Amino acid sequence: MAGICSSSTLSFVSNFRTSWLVETHSRRTIPGKPLHRRNLNIKAEVTYVNADEAKKLIAVEGYAILDVRDNSQYNRAHIKSCYHVPLFVENQDNDFGTIIKRTVHNNFSGLFFGLPFTKLNPDFVQSVKSQFSPESKLLLVCQEGLRSSAAANQLDQAGFQSIACITSGLQKVKPGTFDSVGTTELQDAGKAGLITVQGKISAVLGTALVCAYLFITFFPEQAEKLLQFAPTS
Repeated sequence: MAGICSSSTLSFVSNFRTSWLVETHSRRTIPGKPLHRRNLNIKAEVTYVNADEAKKLIAVEGYAILDVRDNSQYNRAHIKSCYHVPLFVENQDNDFGTIIKRTVHNNFSGLFFGLPFTKLNPDFVQSVKSQFSPESKLLLVCQEGLRSSAAANQLDQAGFQSIACITSGLQKVKPGTFDSVGTTELQDAGKAGLITVQGKISAVLGTALVCAYLFITFFPEQAEKLLQFAPTS
């Protein structure tokens, strides 16, 4: 008796997200031979939302917030009651190449922008799976929107079906949008290093120059006397 081979592909589209159900190869053999079962692989499309839409996903649809930023940004500010699994972790490897890269990084990006020297977290997907089932609804957040997109791609491949990300990340979230915990506002959690000190110095110098200009403009005689260098006897 000849074997019968069949394969089919079923797809459907919804107004909010698209999913594909791919029915893999199935084959039936002659009596007495084992029957090969059919497998279904599910792939879900990531949804990108703004901050207001994200709040609705949390309040109405029960999405859980998963923060994928590194520890430094998370500790500066994070959304209250969120989960934290960093997509990147601090790279403390001590091979020669990594030491050179870490030294260069710490003297430039690390020094001026306060960015830690990191590498991909090899346990990211497994850590998420230990806390959530593939059917869980997850809202991924990061500072600029790039890491959350990369994390969503990994979780999508791992079988998670309901994933959303905030477009452009927390840096575009207005103050007070979410209840937060930390020493700064959510949108400022990515600012660190000398760049923040430079900003403060510029603000002080700018204020001093404005005050000097106003003094010279409205009190020219007093300003002239201050600028005179009278010889001492």
